[in-house]
Amino acid sequence: MEIAVYILLSLTSVLGAGVILWRFWALRWSRVVPPQIATALADCRSPEDLKALCDICEENASPLGRLIRLAARRLDWSKDENQESLEIAARHEIVHLERGLVALEIIVGIAPLLGLVGTIAGMMAVFGDLGQAGLNDAAKLANGIALILRATLAGLLIPIPSLVFWRYFTKKVEVLAVEMETLCDEFLRRQYRK
Repeated sequence: MEIAVYILLSLTSVLGAGVILWRFWALRWSRVVPPQIATALADCRSPEDLKALCDICEENASPLGRLIRLAARRLDWSKDENQESLEIAARHEIVHLERGLVALEIIVGIAPLLGLVGTIAGMMAVFGDLGQAGLNDAAKLANGIALILRATLAGLLIPIPSLVFWRYFTKKVEVLAVEMETLCDEFLRRQYRK
């Protein structure tokens, strides 16, 4: 039983590390809000600039680029309709940015419970051996207690980094969403002022 618990704890640890690395790669600022698009957005004043902006958005595939291209294609719509469709598309992009975060959240919840199961399984094994052999072998008792404490420690050490990175990525997605919302709003205001 203890081996199964250690295998599950190892799997959660590997899964957590994989999700953390994947989210670090996917949530880089330059990947979500490329500086080329932000610069082109600030310079977009005429229909020619709009064409150049759409080309830059096409070249730099990103959540912001997809949103700007969508808004640019719908400039013949009313501002309210365009803004509404943009908000729906932005929610979709946010869901994509949040991918994998639920796995970290599950690891935060399940790893301590797996550690507790390992602790209880270890205690059952130790006390079962004590019932048969008595208190004559102190080394066996000490090894059993060490096994119990290892399961507890592993159950606590795995979710701590997962919790830290889950919170970090959640906040980063929030900040990226606000930045994309601000840039899209400025783009729409400028386009509908004409």
